[in-house]
This record gives sequence, C-alpha cells and structure tokens, in this order.
Amino acid sequence: MFYDRAKIYIKGGDGGNGAATFRREKYIPRGGPDGGDGGPGGNVYFRVNSHANTLIDFRYQIHFRAEGGTNGARQKKHGKTGEDLFIDVPPGTVVYDDETGEPLADLLEHGDTYLVARGGQGGKGNTRFKSSTRQAPRISEKGEPGMERWVRLELKVIADVGLLGFPNAGKSTLLAVTSAARPKVADYPFTTLEPSLGVVDIGGSRGNSFVMADIPGLIEGAAEGVGLGHEFLRHIERCRLLLHVIDGSGGLEERDPVADFHSINRELEEYSPILAQRPQIVAVNKMDLPETAENLPRIEAAATEAGYQVFPIAAVTGQGIDKLMHAVGAMVAELPEPEPEVAPEDRVIYTLHDTEDGHFEVEQLSAHHFAVHGAWIERFTLMTDFANEEGGERFQRVLDSSGISEALEEIGIQPGDVVHIADYELYWDEQSLEIEEEEQKKRRKTRRERMRARLNRPDEDEEFDVDLEQDN
Repeated sequence: MFYDRAKIYIKGGDGGNGAATFRREKYIPRGGPDGGDGGPGGNVYFRVNSHANTLIDFRYQIHFRAEGGTNGARQKKHGKTGEDLFIDVPPGTVVYDDETGEPLADLLEHGDTYLVARGGQGGKGNTRFKSSTRQAPRISEKGEPGMERWVRLELKVIADVGLLGFPNAGKSTLLAVTSAARPKVADYPFTTLEPSLGVVDIGGSRGNSFVMADIPGLIEGAAEGVGLGHEFLRHIERCRLLLHVIDGSGGLEERDPVADFHSINRELEEYSPILAQRPQIVAVNKMDLPETAENLPRIEAAATEAGYQVFPIAAVTGQGIDKLMHAVGAMVAELPEPEPEVAPEDRVIYTLHDTEDGHFEVEQLSAHHFAVHGAWIERFTLMTDFANEEGGERFQRVLDSSGISEALEEIGIQPGDVVHIADYELYWDEQSLEIEEEEQKKRRKTRRERMRARLNRPDEDEEFDVDLEQDN
C-alpha cells in the first residue's frame, strides 16, 4: 500500500537544570558559587532522503524525541548538549502544523533539512547570578522544556508530467511502454491503486528525459471525495505538464469521450483553480479501435477549443507514441518548475526562544481565573524553580517590574484568584509582597547580626550576603 500521509508527535530535548553549589575546598574560605549551567536540549530536524519513497515508516513509529541536555554540576561544569534528531522523509514531503493546518516546509531536494522543533535552553547555574550586591546566590534555573507539537506529513510525488484520465483510459499502459516502470495493467476500472513513476528517455541523453507519473483514475465528484482519485489529486500539483489520456472508444461502458474530457477538467477546477491552469496535452488513446476513429473529430474540436494540442495514439500497438513523447519532452523543457508550497524564506520555525521584548497579554478566563500570555514570561515561568525561595522572590520581582501585576489588578483580580501562566497555576495574594518584604528585612537583619557576632570567628562553611547597601 502507498503511504503518503502521516501524523507524528515531535519534541525537542529538554534543557538541563542549572546547579546551585558552592566551592568547598580546604584553605579557601567562602569560595563562592560554582554551579554550572545545564546543557541545551537537542533539536529535531526533517531531512530529505532520496532513497525513501513513502511515509510507511511513520506507520510504526509516531513519537520522536530529541535527547535532553544534562544538568550542570559543581566547579562550574556545564551540562552536555543533547544530540539533535534527524528524521528522514522522501522528496516531495510537505510538513503541516496539525493544530493550525499551516504549511511549514516543502522538502524537495536530497539533503534538505528543516528545523521543526528546537530544544530547550539549559538553566543558569548560581554562578550566573553572582554580582556585587549578591555574593552568595542560592538561586538557579530549571532547564527549558523543548518544543513539542503534532505535525502532519503529506507526500506529493515529484514528476514533470502527470497522467490524467478516467479509469481504464490506458494511462498505465502508456507509462509501461514509454518507460521502465511496470504498473499493474488490467481491463477493469481502478486497476491503479497508487501513483507510479517512470523516467521517459526520448533522445538518449540526460537532457532529453523527464519523469512521468501515473495517477489513479479520476471519476466525477473526485474533488469532493468520490472514488480513489481525490486521494491522489495532490500528487499532480508539482507537475509542470498534465497529459490528459482519453479513451476515444468510450470503453466497456460506452461513455462519451468528450463528456469525460470536460468532466476531468471540471474536477481539476474544483480541486484547484491553479492546477486547472497548468499546461495540458490531450492524448486520444485506442486509435486501433474503429469507435475511436469515429469520435476523434469531436474530441479534437473540444480540446482545440480549450487550447490544447491533440495527439491520436494507440498505447498497445505503439501508434503515435514517439511523436507524443517528443512533443511532451519539448514542452516540459520550456516550462518552469512549479513554485514550492512553502518558499524557504517564508517557512515558519516555531521556537520557545523568542526575543524577550517584554510583550505580554492578560485575560480573564472566568470569575476567578486569569491568564498571562507572552513567549518570554511563559518561558521564564517554566524555567523558574519555585521550590527555591530566592527563585520565587525573583519571579515576583519580574511580575512587578514588567507591569504584569499592575495589568492583572486593572482587570479585577482579587486575592485567592488563580493566574495561569504556561503550565502553572499561581494563586494571587495582594498582601504577599508586603509580607514577603517584611520577612526579607527580618532575614537580612538576622544575617547581619550573626555576621557581626562572628567577625572574630568566621565559619568557612557558611556563606553570607555581606552587602550592606542591599540590607539597608
């Protein structure tokens, strides 16, 4: 079975946690903080592999995670960076964000890579928080979670020429006699159940060849999901030229070839107006049958009126095949390649590492629930270690200095209400800051008194904040 769609889960590696340690060595009193940073997590990339031709591998594995960074350690040792994860996909794969449906990347050439999920940054160790006013910080950051998302993959066959036509029109036979491809051929509808590719060589040189794709036959209503054709219409979106094969005899069902010609073009128009404007050549097949000769004038009139060239052929006997292939090759050589669905400069790369420009939004979700949105504040919240007292104090200072606290008060937040930031639920208390400030003053006063009492007998195993300016 031809697997040309998949839905998979992608997650970048989590960043390692920063360390909050102090230098402890003999004869080195108050060595100061020496906690190292956590290592960044690995990124996840899609990479084009020309040896792959379907998405069947994603039928058996749908979860992909890059390696996480390791934690920082004492002696200012940084954690190891997580290894990047490369996921191989066949040429012609289009990547969509499953939540928004937005196309992210159109991967065409062998070796092309696309960053689909960044790894999280490593948390800072307490060495990073040392300053002239804070000599012994006990604060460190948690590692940033890696980007996670569900994406959809759709494979669109890369071919120069796409064969169009009703079932049993002779498309597979034409591909078989003009290339080394061996599609299944039978005298019943829907013989072709999956696209087949073949290289047509019309001159013996590399420059005189093109790739032709046999697309499963369309029927009326295919654009709305009728029959098999609607599953594969997207595979002709990359073709430069459409070769419309018509069963000139009417087939076993004695259909009207002219009506079939117009019906197929209507399906193209309904599926994609851009695709309907793609250059087209009409091949009237089964000229070895008398019914085809009778219908040929009407078919030529309809195709000529639409602006298409017409070539009578008989795929089984080879009649008119060379002339048709040379005409197709000449037109393909003059036509530009279709534009990729997503231009490289327009690709959207989702990341948690947005610039910290201070932008945020607050909203009231319900009577007692509020939410704060903003890439930088969500990232900061995820990396805050709330189990660490100094980490909680730092978080509160950021809320106040950034204006988030004021914005929440303006929209009516009350003590006891819940604030949602990233994956956290925080309880609001307008008096907590005043109480915290009083407690900080008491702690600073106690530390200062203890320090003065021990000036003559310093303890090498204790770390003190000796900045009197901060204490005042």
